[in-house]
Amino acid sequence: MADIEPYESALDAIPGAHPYPRTSRYHDAEIGVHRLADGTEVRYSKRRLLPPLDEDTQPHTVGAGERPDLLAQRFFGDPGQWWRIADANPALDPRELTDEAGRVIGIPLAGGLPRGDRRV
Repeated sequence: MADIEPYESALDAIPGAHPYPRTSRYHDAEIGVHRLADGTEVRYSKRRLLPPLDEDTQPHTVGAGERPDLLAQRFFGDPGQWWRIADANPALDPRELTDEAGRVIGIPLAGGLPRGDRRV
């Protein structure tokens, strides 16, 4: 029996419907259209501005050998969500977040639930 693709994957397959999957940090980025001299339209993602630092994070003390992608796997179940950790902390390079053991960083709460309403 063939695997059934999830609804999100089906939408992602429709040209122009969803240029980025919901898990992408560019999912909510505005799409612009540039028209070339010959009339050809070129779609592009407009600049993505960082959201304000979220105070609703849980503190995490970085251990030796940890990386943003490994933390994303542990806390969100998806290593591709490393950008959520990067967005929640003031660092230009996400590798700075875990390059020093003992540093305390903020981990966004899974699902965006406020700390008191979180169910594990």
